[in-house]
Parts: sequence; structure tokens; C-alpha cells
Amino acid sequence: MNRILGLDVGDRRIGIAISDELGITSRGLLTLKRTNYKSDTDKILSIARENNCSAVIIGLPLNLSGEDSLQTKKVRFFAEKLLNKFLSNSMGWVRVELFDERYSTIDAEETLDEMGVSESRKKQIIDQQAAAVILDAWLLENNTKENKSQDNILTDSDNKAFD
Repeated sequence: MNRILGLDVGDRRIGIAISDELGITSRGLLTLKRTNYKSDTDKILSIARENNCSAVIIGLPLNLSGEDSLQTKKVRFFAEKLLNKFLSNSMGWVRVELFDERYSTIDAEETLDEMGVSESRKKQIIDQQAAAVILDAWLLENNTKENKSQDNILTDSDNKAFD
């Protein structure tokens, strides 16, 4: 499996996380200070290319009710720009997917608190930790779906059990 990037897109920063090669866990990679769409998407494309990523999972900040907010619309627009960047750079095989990120920053803060991370360090890495929370949730959901779909597949050895 190729690596997967997770993004927590904000107005001023983008937290970036990356999965391991097996697609089981993730870790914070870096926090990108926002400049403009071209520069931001160029940097993410470069990271995806360098790490042989097959997908970019972007946290979608829905309201608690599940409805779109102004920030949700901004993130959808960013995702569209990023997808267009991949397509225009012959990397259309990289999937861009939006994933519900409600509570990701709260979960990230709790994790950093449990780890005893100082307040000053927490401010530096909270965005990439939120991206890791988003990516971990996506990996868990998708690995579970994959395992469930495999549960119903019979193999030749299953047939021998009925002999």
C-alpha cells in the first residue's frame, strides 16, 4: 500500500500527517503556513510525490449538526484546487477525499495533554496532530470496511472444511 496524507486545513495553517507504508497508523509530518492556493497546493503535491502517496484525506469541518459552515465551504474549495493541481501535474491517480473531522482538534489537544506536551510546543504541533487524528480515523474506518468485505469471501481452504 502507498502512503496516505492527512490534512487539517485552516485559514492560516495546514496540518499535515502521513500514514505508515501499511496504512495502519499515522504521524504528524509538518505544519504548513498558508500563503496562497498555488503555493499551498504545490507544497502538498511535492510532499505527496516524494512520499509516493496514493491519497490525500482532508478533514471536513462540519457543524455539530452535520451541516456545512463557512469553513466547510473553504475546505471544499481547497480540496477542489488540490485535485486540479494533481490532475494538471499528471498525478490524477492520487485520490483526494473529504472526511468528517468533527472533534479532531479536541482529540488532538487531549492526546498532547496526555503526553505532557508543553503549551508552547502544543501550539507548534496541534495542527499536524489534528491531521493525524483525522487520518487515523479514516484509516480505522477504511481498514475495517476492507476487513468486513474480506469476511464474506470464501477460499478453497474454506471449501475443504465442508468435506
